[in-house]
Amino acid sequence: MPDLSKIPVTIVTGFLGAGKTTLISHLIRNAGGRRLAVIVNEFGTLGVDGDILKGCAIPDCPAENVVELANGCICCTVADDFIPTVETLLALDPRPDHILIETSGLALPKPLLKAFDWPAIRSRITVDGVIALADAEAVAAGRFAPDLAAIDAQRAADPSIDHETPLSEVFEDQLACADLILLTKCDLAGADGIAAARAVIAAETVRPLPIVELVDGVVDPRVVLGLGAAAEDDIAARPSHHDGEDDHEHDDFDSIVVEWDTVEDPAALTTRIETLAAGGEILRVKGYAAVAGKPMRLLVQAVGARVRAHYDRPWGADEPRRTRLVVIAERGRLDPDAIGAALGA
Repeated sequence: MPDLSKIPVTIVTGFLGAGKTTLISHLIRNAGGRRLAVIVNEFGTLGVDGDILKGCAIPDCPAENVVELANGCICCTVADDFIPTVETLLALDPRPDHILIETSGLALPKPLLKAFDWPAIRSRITVDGVIALADAEAVAAGRFAPDLAAIDAQRAADPSIDHETPLSEVFEDQLACADLILLTKCDLAGADGIAAARAVIAAETVRPLPIVELVDGVVDPRVVLGLGAAAEDDIAARPSHHDGEDDHEHDDFDSIVVEWDTVEDPAALTTRIETLAAGGEILRVKGYAAVAGKPMRLLVQAVGARVRAHYDRPWGADEPRRTRLVVIAERGRLDPDAIGAALGA
């Protein structure tokens, strides 16, 4: 049994666009009386997910309990960002009953897990569980790597060379660190896609793990919270491609912020993003658009060529009405001018 004097922490990991923010939004709204606090980590300078989660604030998880750490991998900035943030949350009155951590889609969970052994916090919090989200449709199609068929062909031609891509290593490390896997967007994958995704995950996991299928982040909080894993005491059972390294870098990925004034036609913007992603260079696009003649801001989130956009709330009186989109890709594949032109900026 975990030490009941410690505050439980759930780490939510998963590849880009797997549905982490949607899941945490659901947990906030269905906390069952728990006082929650949330740490959300963004890759890139423009925070989007933290703003979404603050918009879900309720009395048991007010906006001040949602802390955003942007422009830096949470597991690479432990001393400067993560530890002070945790200490700030522990000092809240009333103290949170449970802390949720949403990592960036590019984060490796194991270095973060090791941070829970830091003397300043290890006697006060425990990792209740590591939850890995996997997009069923994307995993079934192999989109966690740029071109799995080409990689497999190269490996078959020269088995002495390891052609693992950075994307696949991130995916495998997230699964290897998990206590529970949530298979998301099952409505888009269909029965065959779900079966294929399960087969991929089973082949990649190092130990048997429960897999729960869900749609739109809806899951009974009792399934996710209260696992009592004490994962910080079980690090050796969670192998990583980066074991033995003191730290890791995210030089394999890069992001830019494309900013301009208003968008005349939201449908045209969606088409532009789909066209840009069709080239296989772009992993993720997310941000807000200012649509001409509309008092609401348009929330845009894209994974590959799948784009979702909806008006989330009115622009604030003190907010500049501008369009700002974060674009994430593998390093060397971001041409800011070309991408800006492709988006119509």
